[in-house]
Amino acid sequence: MAAPSATLPARASQARTLALLPALSLWWREIVRFYRQRGRVVGVIASPLLFWVVIGSGFGTSFRSGAGAGQQHYLEYFYPGALTMIVLFTSIFAMMSVIEDRKEGFLLSVMVAPVRRSAIVLGKVLGGSTLAALQGLIFLVFAPAIGIHLGPAQFGLVILTVVLTSFSLTALGFAIAWPMDSTQSFHAIINLFLIPLWLLSGSLFPLSGASGWIQWIMRLNPLTYGTEALRILLFPASPAHFSLAFSLLVLAGFAAFMFLLAFVMANRRGTRPAA
Repeated sequence: MAAPSATLPARASQARTLALLPALSLWWREIVRFYRQRGRVVGVIASPLLFWVVIGSGFGTSFRSGAGAGQQHYLEYFYPGALTMIVLFTSIFAMMSVIEDRKEGFLLSVMVAPVRRSAIVLGKVLGGSTLAALQGLIFLVFAPAIGIHLGPAQFGLVILTVVLTSFSLTALGFAIAWPMDSTQSFHAIINLFLIPLWLLSGSLFPLSGASGWIQWIMRLNPLTYGTEALRILLFPASPAHFSLAFSLLVLAGFAAFMFLLAFVMANRRGTRPAA
């Protein structure tokens, strides 16, 4: 009787490995697929860089982020927002691959295979979030140009913030893309919902300078806490509306909730694997 019980841990480990292998395969496929499309890579970096330079230089020193001296140049204030924009665009647009895979029949072949849907969700979300995090961290090469010099501890916390933000936004993009059959509908949702999510995250203007009802929306916006955490880490001397620990806690909760939502969407009854 001892022999069968001794094999149970080995079987459980083998089952976990078999469940993880499809997720890792989908993760690697997302990365290879993205970087083979050079136009998308350039566009994701170039567009926020252009926004940052043009808008930041346009506002210049006319912007005041603090009630005191308020001497922070808008290029500095807008930098965390531009980084968040890169993560947002990469995360969301990477999940258009869900719709493309459905049209090409790849998603159907994966779903009829003996693969758990949780592995599909994990692989796609990990792939998109890895891409978004890498693109966001690449943007940090411009940080020294505005006087940002990160120590090892600060840099590690910036990585954590970017990873949590990219994971949550990628899971959100997956949940939106999963029931859709066309990229046009996906873009409509992005323009209606996700762009205002970024605009009201403190990326363009501080929470303290907004009107009362806008402030409430910004406080309810989870992306606000990701942008705030980046601003605290990149500019420790700037005024903060929330603590770093609280911002990271909210961001982690948002990431967990979005992944659960993506998992629920993928496991809904009646979900069609193909158009």
